[in-house]
Amino acid sequence: MSSEAADLRQRKKQNCTESDKMAPEERNKENSKLGRSPKYMLIQRFAKLFFGCLAAVTSGMMYAVYLSTYHERKFWFSSRQELEREITFQGDSAIYYSFYKELLKAPSFERGVYELTHNNKTISLKTINAVQQMTLYPELIASVLYQASGSEEVIEPVYFYIGIVFGLQGIYVTALFVTSWVMSGTWLAGMLTVAWFIINRTDTTRIDYSIPSRENWALPYFACQVAALTAYLKKNLNCSAEKFCYLLVNASTYTFMMMWEYSHYLLFVQAVSLFLLDSFALAQTEKVHEVYKIYLFSLFLGYLSQFENSALLVSPLLSLVAAFMLSKCLQMNMKKGTFMSRLLKIMYIYLVLTITVTLNFLLKMFVPHKENEHLLKFIEVKLGLNTTKNFTMNWLLCQESLQAPSQDFFLRLTQSSLLPFYVLVLIICLFSVTQVVFRRICGEPLKETVKLEDGRIGERPEIVYHVIHTILLGCLAMCLEGMKYLWTPYVCMLAAFGVCSPELWMTLFKWLRLKAVHPILLALILSMAVPTIIGFSLWKEFFPRIMTELSELQEFYDPDTVELMTWIKRQAPVAAVFAGSPQLMGVIKLCTGWMVSSLPLYNDDDLLKRNENIYQIYSKRSAEDIYKILTSYKANFLVIEDSICNEVGPVRGCRVKDLLDIANGHVVCEEGDSYAYSKYGRFCHEIKMNYSPYVNYFTRVYWNRSYSVYRVNTVISFQS
Repeated sequence: MSSEAADLRQRKKQNCTESDKMAPEERNKENSKLGRSPKYMLIQRFAKLFFGCLAAVTSGMMYAVYLSTYHERKFWFSSRQELEREITFQGDSAIYYSFYKELLKAPSFERGVYELTHNNKTISLKTINAVQQMTLYPELIASVLYQASGSEEVIEPVYFYIGIVFGLQGIYVTALFVTSWVMSGTWLAGMLTVAWFIINRTDTTRIDYSIPSRENWALPYFACQVAALTAYLKKNLNCSAEKFCYLLVNASTYTFMMMWEYSHYLLFVQAVSLFLLDSFALAQTEKVHEVYKIYLFSLFLGYLSQFENSALLVSPLLSLVAAFMLSKCLQMNMKKGTFMSRLLKIMYIYLVLTITVTLNFLLKMFVPHKENEHLLKFIEVKLGLNTTKNFTMNWLLCQESLQAPSQDFFLRLTQSSLLPFYVLVLIICLFSVTQVVFRRICGEPLKETVKLEDGRIGERPEIVYHVIHTILLGCLAMCLEGMKYLWTPYVCMLAAFGVCSPELWMTLFKWLRLKAVHPILLALILSMAVPTIIGFSLWKEFFPRIMTELSELQEFYDPDTVELMTWIKRQAPVAAVFAGSPQLMGVIKLCTGWMVSSLPLYNDDDLLKRNENIYQIYSKRSAEDIYKILTSYKANFLVIEDSICNEVGPVRGCRVKDLLDIANGHVVCEEGDSYAYSKYGRFCHEIKMNYSPYVNYFTRVYWNRSYSVYRVNTVISFQS
């Protein structure tokens, strides 16, 4: 086994050296044929690289400035007070930013980290490791950068925080630009990728709705990893470029894993793509093997860095990597040409999948883990394998991001011409890949160098990888609308690459057996003309809309929430605990610093149970029941929102009060219609009537048009 590994390393070293030697010789031959001097070609290559990099960096910077300007116009951020700015962070975004504030207020960074890892000032009766549970590594980095750079006297913390996120989005766009450029060979594809990304911003990013969300911090690093991986998979890559790409894949994979708790699932999809690429012998096995080692290294480091996060040990990514390496060992130990080696080659995919499932099952049996069980239950219900009356499950099923994508989504992609060109490029690439796979099955070897006149775009491993990857992500996006934010950016990249690639047009013409016009010349013309026409049409139709969007002054004003937060800071005791909807509790924690009974987090079973119990204030339960629930969490104040209590949702059965009635068994079905029934009225309505027994348990202390605040009485009076 050791000799095999040594031979593998030696072959890799020889290939690397040979490619370094052959590349200049081949280029010199081509230059001599075309009558060009090596000096001329060097200047031309440098100019192309320089202007391409300049266009990529400029695109990223312009997009970051665009986001900053749009955010300012939308919220009037610079003209608002600190409290009004913080209210713009809603739900889980408020929680992430609140911990960033706490880190900056701490006497030292070490003390701040300790308080977060032993946090008992956020959720009542619960001590949590907030860094591990909420993946607060972005906030740790942002606070270190803010203090180490001496920005306290230059810029406010909130501007520094959102500035980093907008800057990362610029890197995201730049990485997509580079990926398309590497695949097509022209930075015109990168420009078209950026144009489609910005025009379809509603479907490519969630930055408008939730700036501090984990994916906004993580996906730029994943885009960098994909760009580096694309270049790494290319054939005839010189040794120095290959090493650089390898190191970049290493760094970006680990960073991505640290930024987002669900990153290993996305890396699993990528690993499946690479596994299929290797199974059909469409890429160098050594390179796929090296990437799998990177996954293993990142999982190990992530496990240690994330306080021994057992979710990484039971992740499907680790099981697939282990199965892949074990299967490779079995293949290497088999002598070539034997019956068993051929049998293993035929059953290779089945073997790896079987080992993956078995390993994952065994790991979950023997490794203590807190992996989200509700996630598996949700998948069962989503696929129709089970039914439930559970409030949390039904509430998740009602979320728009977990529904199938709407027709409007496909209509928007079609109006921007993205979807038609993506489908065209995907079909051509898919058919070409199918042809290549068939040739490999018949025993035909791959060409070392694919030339333009060959018309075999399916033989390029980086193209095959992206075709498989985008299909897998597309399948997920067709099931869950929230997955479109992972899929659509790569739709932009693949479509732009395709229309700008002469090889793709040449592949199409070779199938059509075009003879009237020289196919190579026509392919080169179309690879320039088609993206130019698309670019001008997009400019004419969408540029005025973008400029109008930036020039319009939108207004985000929520005086009722501002009044509520002001009252809490002035009137509520410092040791008070507030109860209410998890989304509102996140804002209260950020704006006031007071302790709350629940948070809008869905990766902890105890918090999910708390959220369901606190939501009972909008159900048809007795005053005594609600009082017992609130006192069990040491809540001193209860906040009722009229928007939830009087909700008139577009889909009946998905309102919070409907879901609670179903979970509590307060729904009666008669002749196809369902009616809510209980001997008690809806608590949030009845408490406003100010009659016994509600006034015995609760006393109203503040109200406005949107909120009513009640003190939970410690001494109960039963006088009517």
